[in-house]
Amino acid sequence: MGQKIIRFSDLTGKHAESDADLVRVVVLRHPDLTDGPVEIDALAGELGGVRELALDLVTVELHHPDRAEPQTVVMEAATFDRLASAAPMAEVLRGARPAARTAARETAPTPVREAAPTTVRGAAPAGRERVDHAGLEHAGRPHQGRTAEAEKQVVRELLEEINERLAAEGVRTIDPANVEHVTQYRLDTLARETGVMFG
Repeated sequence: MGQKIIRFSDLTGKHAESDADLVRVVVLRHPDLTDGPVEIDALAGELGGVRELALDLVTVELHHPDRAEPQTVVMEAATFDRLASAAPMAEVLRGARPAARTAARETAPTPVREAAPTTVRGAAPAGRERVDHAGLEHAGRPHQGRTAEAEKQVVRELLEEINERLAAEGVRTIDPANVEHVTQYRLDTLARETGVMFG
C-alpha cells in the first residue's frame, strides 16, 4: 500500500495541494529564537504581501568600554536616522571611518544595501584621519564646530572616565559647575544632582 504525504502551511494550517505550492521560509532572527535559524513552510499566497511589508532596518553594534562583547541592536532606519542632529544621518555615514571587523559581524548576513563611498562637506582632508568625538577616546576634548548629540550622550554617561582621560592628557576637564560645559554637553540633570543651580 502506498503512502501519501500531506503537507500543511505552518502559518495557517492550510493544506498544500502539492509541494510546488509551498515556500520554504528560513527565519534568521526573531525575539523568540534561541537556538539559531529555523525553517517553516508557507503557501505562496500567504506571503504575497511580505515584500510590501518589509521594513528598512539598521543593525548596529554598541561597543561599551565596560563590556567584553558588543551589543547588537536592530531598529528601523527612520528611528536610527533621528539620532543624528548635527547633520543628516546619510552625511554622518558617508563621512564615517570604516569599522574594524568583529567576530559577530564575520557571521552576520550580508547587508542588502551599502552606501557608496562619497566625500562629505566638512570632512577631514584626504590623508588625515577623521576624529570621532563621539567615541570614548576623543569625547569631551575641546574641538572646533558643533558638539554632536552622540558626543554629548557619551560625556553624560561616562563623565568620570572621560575626565580622568582628559586630566591625564593635560586637557581641561568637564565641570558640571561650569555653565558653559553644562550647556555644551547638556549636563543639566547632573548639575542639579550635585547641587549646582544656574539662574
